[in-house]
Amino acid sequence: MSNASKFGKVAVLLGGKSAEREVSLDSGQAVLEALLRSGVQAEAFDPQSRSVTELVNYDRAFIVLHGRGGEDGQIQGVLEWLNIPYTGTGVQGSAIGMDKVKTKQIWQGSDLPTAPYRIVSKDSNIEEVVAALGLPLIIKPVHEGSSIGMSKVEKMEDFAEAVAKATAHDAVVMAEKWITGREFTIVLLNGQALPIIRLEPPKDVAFYDYEAKYQRNDVQYGIPCGLSAAEEQQLQALALRAFQAVGASGWGRIDAMQDEQGNFWLLEVNTVPGMTSHSLVPKAANAVGYSFDELCVAILAQTLTGEAH
Repeated sequence: MSNASKFGKVAVLLGGKSAEREVSLDSGQAVLEALLRSGVQAEAFDPQSRSVTELVNYDRAFIVLHGRGGEDGQIQGVLEWLNIPYTGTGVQGSAIGMDKVKTKQIWQGSDLPTAPYRIVSKDSNIEEVVAALGLPLIIKPVHEGSSIGMSKVEKMEDFAEAVAKATAHDAVVMAEKWITGREFTIVLLNGQALPIIRLEPPKDVAFYDYEAKYQRNDVQYGIPCGLSAAEEQQLQALALRAFQAVGASGWGRIDAMQDEQGNFWLLEVNTVPGMTSHSLVPKAANAVGYSFDELCVAILAQTLTGEAH
């Protein structure tokens, strides 16, 4: 790409100090190599080992920090303060998107379908929660990504242990109604929803968990996703509305389910999705003709046009 010089010096923000550090290092390395192959003057920048004040030496930033510190508005705030353009969602949308409960509250207030939930703790009345949500249900830390700390609860007596596991990762924990059906992810890029991907973890996996996401090679990814054209358009439109409702922009991912009655349910938003070989954003972009390198340059180009945040 001959005009890569227009980007100037680019910091690829990776690593960080969240529970998703290892994934972020992999994603960031992949993005860095893609930008370098495209002629962009890019360098890795790990805020765990360098002061963020050093970012003043860069013209723009490509954020590939997953989880807390990178996906929750913190690094976005630093970059705003330093007046450095950056990829993806801004401060407010990042903070909301990282909080599964706030995201759900906004979706509910926008008449967007999302699975019923309750905030829970070790002191919760289990019978009350189960009466409201039924069994099985899923327990999730509210501020973690990559399915970290999640458990499927099939019997009352497993509830406390699942809450304890989630509490190890987060002070705020939620129980969510278990939706039986098909799982989909919708990648959003520059205001468009890309072809939907159907996720099919192997039968021995209760849900698309951390191991299925990053360590196994037997997860099936369906493009085309198996929905009818009308259903795919409906879910793409829903995902776009859901993404915009939380104030997300630039690029990202919405995870959703279709229950056995055919209804769609929004699960969560990802404002800095993975960019590894296992990741979903490159798979969806590839379906519309983007190579990985072209995808990375297209995301970085948002910092020139104001498409980001």
